[in-house]
Amino acid sequence: MITPLYICYNTIMIEQQSIETLKNRLDVVDVIERYIELKKAGANFKANCPFHEENSPSFVVSPSKQIYHCFGYGAGGDSIKFVMEYENLNYPEAIEKLASEYNVQLQYTQGSKDNYHDKKILDNYNLFFRKKLSENPEAQAYFKSRGVYESSIEKFELGYAPHSKESLEYLNKNGVGMQEALGLGIIAKSDDGRVYARFSKRITFPVFTAGGKLVGFGGRIIDNRENVGKYINSPTTKIFDKSSLLYGYHKAKTTIMKKGEIIIVEGNLDVVMLHQAGFTSAVATLGTALTEKHIPILKRGDPKIILAYDGDDAGVAAAFKAASMLSHRGMFGGVVIFAKGIDPADMVKEGKEDELKALFSKTKGFVEFCIEHIISQFDTHNPIHKEQALKEAVKYLNTLSPMLQDEYKPYLSAILGVQERHVHIQQAPQEQSTSVQSPRRHEDIAELSIIKTLLANPRMIDRILNVISSEIFQSHREELDLVIGDEVEHPLLIGIDIRDDIQVHSDEEFTQQIIFLLRRYYNNELRRINSITTLSLSEKTFIIRKIREVLNRLQKGELVPYEGFI
Repeated sequence: MITPLYICYNTIMIEQQSIETLKNRLDVVDVIERYIELKKAGANFKANCPFHEENSPSFVVSPSKQIYHCFGYGAGGDSIKFVMEYENLNYPEAIEKLASEYNVQLQYTQGSKDNYHDKKILDNYNLFFRKKLSENPEAQAYFKSRGVYESSIEKFELGYAPHSKESLEYLNKNGVGMQEALGLGIIAKSDDGRVYARFSKRITFPVFTAGGKLVGFGGRIIDNRENVGKYINSPTTKIFDKSSLLYGYHKAKTTIMKKGEIIIVEGNLDVVMLHQAGFTSAVATLGTALTEKHIPILKRGDPKIILAYDGDDAGVAAAFKAASMLSHRGMFGGVVIFAKGIDPADMVKEGKEDELKALFSKTKGFVEFCIEHIISQFDTHNPIHKEQALKEAVKYLNTLSPMLQDEYKPYLSAILGVQERHVHIQQAPQEQSTSVQSPRRHEDIAELSIIKTLLANPRMIDRILNVISSEIFQSHREELDLVIGDEVEHPLLIGIDIRDDIQVHSDEEFTQQIIFLLRRYYNNELRRINSITTLSLSEKTFIIRKIREVLNRLQKGELVPYEGFI
């Protein structure tokens, strides 16, 4: 009997056996071709890597080994790893997405049923809202007045939340308990204990994770009610955190990766209308400023980030805060500020797509925008205020890298009309980047062929442990240690395994290759021993004699166990 293993995510447990069933169904070429174009190259397929810019293809997909590897970026793995990387998903989310696409029924542990019961509640509640939209002329008229097409309503699954009483009746009729509904943020309690549906008489915008999982809702009133917020979102729950979600990202991510650009706007309807007009890289924050929690999703694919915010005071302030944070993190992009009273949705409705395209193509860089915004807060005709403006702008520049500080010192001095020597930048020590790759090492095909043979025939590992050490490897000690440690999914090993120019040896060839490396090592040791000045002549003579004895045995084809003499 097989003992079930599980993959856990927020107490959601997927049985390993069903994951293996999915893996057996997947074909790495088929999966990756859904995202990028692959071209046949011998037994493999090649493409330009989707994870970094390159002029010549270094991204290789091996159908025989069911893996991919980028020789420029260093990344590699199987079908699931690719979907995780490309879609910015964690492992369980990628498993669930692929299972849905390949019609594989996943099995979950008893303890995870509640989580999937929650998912079913939200999915069905969304269907309820969509049905109510089809029955509500007022909501349909609102969408029509804003220029929203039926196709956009379908694409973003827009709906309408009826009166609270009707929603509560629906939840009760469908067996949704009060605690469940409270936990999912779809009902709330007033101070006097009255229960009500959180979304009532509003058009609804379902909010999905990057992987397409429904986790909450946004809502907007369409009447003239007073003393209620025009926009609301689901509250923070066990699955919904508006500070780390971007509305529409699940629909925009393919364009973001292909185009290398993401447009961030303030409103859900702006996203819907921009997509309708062909700007399909648009997303929106959920009633909150851009936060550090958004950084991981924004970094995916390293796109140019366009902040497209309203021209009112709140919009400009939000743009400055976001641009400051992004420039401090070394991220690339610019800012577009719309005229007061105008938003992207209005411009699309009015057929101003060309004007939008021009705005998005001529953004003001983050640093320029921040410097100009800071200075605009002061009366620079007043010398005292001018000095304060300089101090505040320099304080901002101090958050940037030394290179950017040097680049923008002249810009700041020119904008303020002061001499550059008055711009005093404090050079902060820079953190060492972990993303900088070490210089490319010399490749040793003899060593690589041994490693690839060990990957193909793991039984040989025990055999070599008795005769060699990583010391005899000149260029690929790390890879040897990885294969001995059974780290077979490490990108370095995947890169070796996928290469057609590295040979897998037969048993006899493997033995001869080990002997070759041992002879090379001991010949190098002879030269090294001779150069050591701290050894006496008698010590050198003894060690050299021992090494020559080993070399003679190796010359005769005998596999001599490795021995370190000093």
